[in-house]
Amino acid sequence: MKKIVLGINRTLFELEVGILIFGGLCQLFVFLPKDKLSYSLGLWVGIITAAFAAFHMWWTLDKGLDLEEKSAVGYLGRQNVIRYVVIVAVIVTVAVSGVVNPLSAFLGVMGLKVSAYMQPLTKKISRRIYGEEILPDLIEEPDAVQE
Repeated sequence: MKKIVLGINRTLFELEVGILIFGGLCQLFVFLPKDKLSYSLGLWVGIITAAFAAFHMWWTLDKGLDLEEKSAVGYLGRQNVIRYVVIVAVIVTVAVSGVVNPLSAFLGVMGLKVSAYMQPLTKKISRRIYGEEILPDLIEEPDAVQE
C-alpha cells in the first residue's frame, strides 16, 4: 500500500487527504438535520466530485506545463472550463434529482478549497508517509552588470 501511495504526486496526495478530512468532519454534523441520508449522500457526492476535480487539476497542470506558452494558456483555459462545467453539471443533476441535498453536495465540492487551506496539516501527514521533502537549491540571479 505504501508503495502505491509513494507513486502518487505528493501535492495531489496532500490535497486529496485534506478533502477526505473535510468530508469526515462535515459528516459529523450531518446527523443534526432530520433528513440524514439525503444530506450525507449529497456531502459525499460533493466530496467525490472535489476529489476528481483535484486529480483533473493535477493532470491538466502536469500536461499543460510541458507545452509551449501559447499552447499551454489555451489548453489550461479549456481544461479549467471543462472542470467547472462538470462541477456545475453534478450540482444541477443533484438538485434536479431530488434524491440528495444540493447544498450539502456544494459543501462537499467546497472541500477542494478548504483542503488547500488545510495544507499545513496535510503537509505533516505527508511528511510521515513520504519523509522530509528534499527541495532543489534556489537559483541565484546574477547581479546586474555595472557599467
